[in-house]
Amino acid sequence: MAQDDGIPGDDVVLRPCREADLPAVTAIYARAVITGRASFELEPPDEAEMGRRRAALVDGGYPYLVAERAGAVVGYAYAGPYRTRPAYRGTVENSVYVRPDQAGRGLGRLLLERLIAEATAAGFRQMVAVIGDSHNAASIALHAALGFRHVGVLASVGWKHGAWLDTVLMQRPLGSGDRSPPDDGLGDGTPPAG
Repeated sequence: MAQDDGIPGDDVVLRPCREADLPAVTAIYARAVITGRASFELEPPDEAEMGRRRAALVDGGYPYLVAERAGAVVGYAYAGPYRTRPAYRGTVENSVYVRPDQAGRGLGRLLLERLIAEATAAGFRQMVAVIGDSHNAASIALHAALGFRHVGVLASVGWKHGAWLDTVLMQRPLGSGDRSPPDDGLGDGTPPAG
């Protein structure tokens, strides 16, 4: 079981990402960019850029979390604007990355569960997953297990590692979903820097 705010439970701690976590977050993402297909970036951003992106999200009221094991950051997740136009302000897009040596140990699920809870508490109404590579069965299964439904595939929209890649779109409601207007104070739809 994961605990919050620096109180270990079993061996995982979930907490807000701090500036001191940026080297580990940058390394996790760099490996995903270089070797994986989940991100459609081709060159990994440096630590300064990752810091700017994190600051923009946190300053915009979006959750940004890390998972720690034995004092080391082994995964992270955040929600950000799905699109920048104001009518989308109630909708967030999620991202979850886990260090490869920690895959299959439940960290992605813990991070995404917590991210859903925090985005709901912040008043967001929909969460969208744009899953790079339609062959990413683990991510698709994780999202489905947490209430996301498959809403579409964008075929061959990315070229990476010598192949055309699809993206899978999945979505789940947060809180009251579309049963009432969005709350005031939601993220303003300002895109993160970068």
